[in-house]
Amino acid sequence: MTENDKNKSAEMVAMAEKVRRGDRRALARAITQAESLRKDHQEQAQHLLTELLPDTGKSIRIGISGTPGVGKSTFIEAFGRHLTGMGHKVAVLTIDPSSKRTGGSILGDKTRMEELSRDPNAFIRPSPSGGSLGGVARRTREVMLLCEAAGYDVILIETVGVGQSETTVADMVDIFMLLLAPAGGDELQGIKRGVMELADLIVINKADGDLIPVAKRAANEYRGAVGLMRPKSKLWTPKVLMTSALKKIGIAELWDTINEYREARDAEGELQAQRADQAAAWMWSEIDDSLMNHLRDHPVVATMLPEKEVAVKAGNTSPTAAARELLAVFLGK
Repeated sequence: MTENDKNKSAEMVAMAEKVRRGDRRALARAITQAESLRKDHQEQAQHLLTELLPDTGKSIRIGISGTPGVGKSTFIEAFGRHLTGMGHKVAVLTIDPSSKRTGGSILGDKTRMEELSRDPNAFIRPSPSGGSLGGVARRTREVMLLCEAAGYDVILIETVGVGQSETTVADMVDIFMLLLAPAGGDELQGIKRGVMELADLIVINKADGDLIPVAKRAANEYRGAVGLMRPKSKLWTPKVLMTSALKKIGIAELWDTINEYREARDAEGELQAQRADQAAAWMWSEIDDSLMNHLRDHPVVATMLPEKEVAVKAGNTSPTAAARELLAVFLGK
C-alpha cells in the first residue's frame, strides 16, 4: 500500500466515525461520494461502506410509490413528522426524475417538505433517477446503508411514481406501500396488476371531508382486488388503509400496521431471509452493471459498436449475431 493509499484509508476511517456519530455534513459528503461516477470516488465509497457495514441493517426500510398528484410529499412530511415526534430518526430518500440535459434533479424535494427538512431528526436527500428502471437512483442502496450507519432507524424511499418497474424499489425495502387517491371504478382499472401485487400496504390518501365516502368505496374495491391476488408472504395479507396527510388522520394507525407487519414477518425470520435475498440480487445487479461498463470501455468493442448498431438498425444483421460478435471480441474468443 502506497503512502497515498494509507492516507485515503485513514481519511475513510475518520469519515466513518463522523457518520456513526450522526454528523450530517459527513453523511452528505459520503452520499455524494457514493453517487459520484468517478472511479476514485467509487473506490473510496466502497472502503467507507465496508467500514460501516456492521452499523447497518437496524432500520425499517419502507418504499413509497404512487401516481402523480396523490400527495406523496404531503403524506411523507406528515408521516415523517409523526415518527420524529415519537423519537425516531427518519431518512427520506426521494428519487426525482432526471433532467435529460444536465442529469440533475428537476424537482426540489426540500422545498416540498419544508417542516420535515427543518426537523433535526430528519434527513432528506433528493437524488436524480438517472433514467434508471424503477425510478430509483443507481446508488440508492448505498445511500440507504449510509443513513442506517448514521443512526436513522426509519428509511423512506419515495419513487418517481411513473408506473415503470417498481420492482426495483420493492427489491430493496422491507415493506412496499402503494399510495392512491380516493377514487374507484376506472381508477382501479388503471392501476397495473404488477404494482398491486408488489404492495404490502395500500393507502388511500386524501380521505377527508367530502372525499370520505369516495375513499371508503375505493378502499372496499381495493380490498376486493387484493383478495383475488396471491400474497407475497404466507404470514401477511396486504391491508388497505385510509389516511389524510393534510388533516393528520390515520397516520398513527398506519405506523401501528407497519409494526404489525414487521412483527408478523419477523416471527419466522421472513424479513431476515428477504434482506439476504435482496443483498444477493444487489450483488448480481452490480455484476451486470460492471460487465456492461467494461464492455463499453473495451477499445476494440468501442470502435465496432457504431458500425454494428447501424447494421442492426438497417436489418443487415440480426441483433443476436451482432451481440455475439461483440462479446467474442470482449472475451477474446
